[in-house]
Amino acid sequence: MQASPLAPRALDAGWQCVSTPAGACETPDMLDAYTDWLDAPVPGTVASAHRAACVKDDALAQAYALSDHWYRVTLHATGKRRLRFNGLATIAEVWIDGRKLLESDSMFLAHDLDIEMAGETTLHICFRSIAPALAAKRGRARWRPKLAQPATLRNVRTTLLGHMPGWCPAIQPAGPWRAVEIIGESQASIDRVEMASSVDGSDGLLDVTVRFYHAQAPDDMRLECGNASTSLHWRDAHTLTGRVRVTHARLWWPHTHGEPVRYPVTITRSSHEDISLGDVSFRTIEVDRGPDGAGFQLVVNGVPVFARGACWTSADIVALDAPREKLNAIFNACRRAGLNIIRVSGTTLYESDTFYELADEHGIMVWQDFAFANFDYPTDDAFQRSVQLEAQQFLARTRRFASLAVLCGGSEVHQQAAMLGLPFDAYQQPLFTEQLPSIIAAMRPDVPYVVNSPSAAPGDRLSMPFGTRGGNTHYYGVGAYQRPFDDARRAQVCFASECLAFANVPDDVALRATPNASRPHEPRWKIAVPRDAGAAWDFDDVREHYLRSLYGVDVARLRYEDPERYLTLSRAVVADVMGAVFSEWRRKGSTCTGGIVWNLLDLRPGAGWGVIDVFGVPKSALHGLARVLQPVQALITDEGLDGLDVHLVNETAHETRARVELTCLRDGAVKVAGGSCEIILQAHSIHRINSSSLIGAFFDTAYAYRFGPRAHDTTHVRLTNADTGELLSEAFHLPDMSVSERRDVGLSVSLDKDDNGWALNVSATHFARWVHVADHHYYAELDWFHLAPDSTRRIPLVPRNGKVDHAPEGDVFAINGTRGASYR
Repeated sequence: MQASPLAPRALDAGWQCVSTPAGACETPDMLDAYTDWLDAPVPGTVASAHRAACVKDDALAQAYALSDHWYRVTLHATGKRRLRFNGLATIAEVWIDGRKLLESDSMFLAHDLDIEMAGETTLHICFRSIAPALAAKRGRARWRPKLAQPATLRNVRTTLLGHMPGWCPAIQPAGPWRAVEIIGESQASIDRVEMASSVDGSDGLLDVTVRFYHAQAPDDMRLECGNASTSLHWRDAHTLTGRVRVTHARLWWPHTHGEPVRYPVTITRSSHEDISLGDVSFRTIEVDRGPDGAGFQLVVNGVPVFARGACWTSADIVALDAPREKLNAIFNACRRAGLNIIRVSGTTLYESDTFYELADEHGIMVWQDFAFANFDYPTDDAFQRSVQLEAQQFLARTRRFASLAVLCGGSEVHQQAAMLGLPFDAYQQPLFTEQLPSIIAAMRPDVPYVVNSPSAAPGDRLSMPFGTRGGNTHYYGVGAYQRPFDDARRAQVCFASECLAFANVPDDVALRATPNASRPHEPRWKIAVPRDAGAAWDFDDVREHYLRSLYGVDVARLRYEDPERYLTLSRAVVADVMGAVFSEWRRKGSTCTGGIVWNLLDLRPGAGWGVIDVFGVPKSALHGLARVLQPVQALITDEGLDGLDVHLVNETAHETRARVELTCLRDGAVKVAGGSCEIILQAHSIHRINSSSLIGAFFDTAYAYRFGPRAHDTTHVRLTNADTGELLSEAFHLPDMSVSERRDVGLSVSLDKDDNGWALNVSATHFARWVHVADHHYYAELDWFHLAPDSTRRIPLVPRNGKVDHAPEGDVFAINGTRGASYR
């Protein structure tokens, strides 16, 4: 629909805003005393207007929601028009030529306003302080969470972003955060389009409803979807409907399991140009609960899918929106890393149509929480009506998107109540058990519903909602609770809709962009380090626990004696932890069917939860995930006295004849044991091969028997296509993960350029552990990887900030190397 000139037009130019004390101006006429109006981006927030006026980021962390803010713009038109306000944060009034015509008390609702225009019209939007709404009595809550402050935020339909101390910057949202649009400028203007797809046997069905703003003269119109076509019918003078059947439709898949096929949809007209309605897809998604009803596995088009991804926060916490180019880069990074799901948490907000369009395009599933988290929500009629409309509007807007894979009542509501000691019946809310499920059943029956994240299996009244062995859980055993790696197996995780939170250190270029906070000994470093409210520890402490337990590092001493080494090892250890846990969860015989890391994006510069930093550059954690999450993947698990198991994953729809080769190395270069075999990797399969069967004799690959000194320090597995020799995947295992031993690993690097841009060719004579690239003007598309001896990897370079105004110049390092290699 965006391609059609008949679509609603965004009113995105000419806006100004001004802030006033709460209640200072009751009407627009009282604004004459204020002269400090700012040019304001719309959609946007007061904070984004200040940012555009060059206010520094630190100064944007303000309680904007507790003041009043006025926006104004002048419109020029004649005749009947409809103004559409797609999101107003949060208590808002709309004034037309000095008359108040609309009030809103939810940032999640869209509003239409029909007006008769006669030349110049002045539009004001006032965003009132939410303080009175916070102070209003609305029933007594059964529990008070610490996550967001104040506790009465439960009464206000606004995002918790900006209200969560220790989690994110205190940039409270206020302003027209979603587009303001005008409809009716043409006689054929389209008011709205609804498209819903379904699968019928091998065919795809598409139902379309197009509503025109003005009454239309009857015209012959046809609906085309791919190569299928059908006549459309006029329900009335404004409404056009039709259904088209696409025979033998190609289905939409997560990119890890197939192609995310999309079909263009067009309305053809005999007397006018065609109207493009965008793209749709066909797919089925179900949840397999297993024979005992306690399981949780996403099944797409009849195929079980191991879902892996990260939780979404916001690509721009200041504006609460981001341009398509920025979102596209993020989805590209997810796809390269092998992620196939993003969870939009209930602590955040509902994302834009562009977000879902890109998810469809890239084959990334979306687990969407409704915007509820932690609280015991009101039950009065006004609140229920608001929630009803909120859910209906969201589902109508996103009905066309195949990527919407799970709908969830909210985040940690059941968990919060249970952890505070309430019994099962005390934390059940009709909002989650009755109201939302009924709306979904009517509007998106093709999307599974989960009552909460986390939650026990349906009907399970005895298990804790955060129990690991059924339903979906938030697993932080390895991570926040500092459990050893074997806890990832012992916990018997079914599905982790949150997991593995660390204070992930970005690269040195990102750190240097943060004044006075680029090193952990500097006081401002801790501002960016997340913590749970009331906890005596933060997520630096979590990361440092694994530095001590896995790497054998005296953390405090390393931090003050060699801060550069401390930062390097901090980056490496989270990649090791991420890789170890997901190798465990993806292995043959695992109980786990998916894991979603907390979080995808940082919300400010520094060592945040994100696996992508605030500048859009992937961190070591994402590269560590990419090493174990590809559709065709070799994985290694340590089975103790049984040695090492090699797991060969083929998630694609194609059978592959492969060759697997295992090599044990001493001193990172000398082969002391090994073996290989050929194997047919069936489509959608996992195979397990023990190291002993590959070697053909006893060899202590896990160094579990300890009959004398270790005979090797590295195990390397190569998976190749047996017909072409193409490398499909690699995996490495170190029986001792300490970092005390370093040697010259013979790193070398050359720089070249082709039609795709600059790239590095990196080689090593010995096993190189966690190879990484440092370049002020570029970052490595493939970074933080292991390099086998006498092998070469080609590393594409990506210009930072999209600017190609410098030639690459930097260094390549390995954490077990005594020297790096330079290029320029």
